[in-house]
Amino acid sequence: MRRSDPLAHSAEGPRRTVLISGGKMTKALQLARSFHSAGHRVVLVESKKYRFTGHRFSRAVDAFHCVPEPTAPGYAEALRDIAVIERVDVFVPVSSPAGSVHDARAGELVRDFCDVVHVDSATVRMLDDKTEFSTTAASLGLRVPDFRRITDAQQVVDFDFPPDRTYILKRLAYNPVGRMDLVPLSARTPDRNATVARSLRISPDDPWILQEFVEGQEYCTHGTVRNGRLQVYGCCESSAFQINYAQVDKPEIRSWVESFVAALGITGQASFDFIEAADGHPYAIECNPRTHSAITMFYDHPEVAAAYLDEGHPVITPRPGARPTYWIYHEMWRLLTQPKRAARLATILRGTDAIFAWWDPLPYFMVHHLQIPSLLVANLRTRRGWSRIDFNIGKLVEPGGD
Repeated sequence: MRRSDPLAHSAEGPRRTVLISGGKMTKALQLARSFHSAGHRVVLVESKKYRFTGHRFSRAVDAFHCVPEPTAPGYAEALRDIAVIERVDVFVPVSSPAGSVHDARAGELVRDFCDVVHVDSATVRMLDDKTEFSTTAASLGLRVPDFRRITDAQQVVDFDFPPDRTYILKRLAYNPVGRMDLVPLSARTPDRNATVARSLRISPDDPWILQEFVEGQEYCTHGTVRNGRLQVYGCCESSAFQINYAQVDKPEIRSWVESFVAALGITGQASFDFIEAADGHPYAIECNPRTHSAITMFYDHPEVAAAYLDEGHPVITPRPGARPTYWIYHEMWRLLTQPKRAARLATILRGTDAIFAWWDPLPYFMVHHLQIPSLLVANLRTRRGWSRIDFNIGKLVEPGGD
């Protein structure tokens, strides 16, 4: 028997047409379901490379369109044309790191005739730039690790590393493959410092950040903001490759986020990464001006659409009874390849798959049996390398990827 959407109810106020980009990603599916459940019409878009996304088959998606890659000419104009044809009322980008600024440009093209839940291009660039973000946060009196902008390897060699502190180098441009290769640098390792820095092709056109490595528990947050006011908020433990999401209560992190977005007065989505240090305080290590996969924690929350669309809506957090989210194929791989299998099984039994829903089963089957296999076949035919499958984002992680 086909089960119905347990959250479905008529939209309060007019039924709106919502345009969502980034259709291959689970977070786009989650938002589509949230808007659909509230009675709204959903238009999903994705590039031709991901035209077989399983999410296009969702009961929550009313129309699907292919557009150019976000970095390709004509992307923003294609979104504008779709917004006109589909009579879109609201544009909610689910951006990739490479696509955030291009979604901002599209937002600027459609802002005259529809609402846009995304920050402007200049703010995207500032937030995506780890040094500019850290400078802005520090100017507001908010905690960030010590940092330096690096445009030449010699700056690392000449840097006076404080005793008993460790630093790491991160590329400012998105680095899908190398972003987890963080080599510790310190006053005790001058040869390593020089070797690592000189191996990275650092330049004024490809700058890096030398950031103090703060030991502690990592956390990530998702925030949806309207005019500087937080309206959707989730916080969970994190790691370099995070694919499990469970809400945790960290008041100081929430206060940090509220202070930062209020100071900027932005409307859009902003995700932050924090380290809670030994002193008990959180330090923000970066900001991503886009939807976080932690939005999957809101899979059973009936107020997501209203919190996204209605200015002044009270802030919502994941419901107390919400089960942690995961991706079953990731969990099965861990179950087969990692120790502590009992703990892995407990994670599966306590949680819920982020893609599967009884009332909307097709995306689950099509992601795993069409979307990912089609990408594997395409890479095999072109002999393009990849390092892992990311079922959450719906892609193969590959050099120069999105």
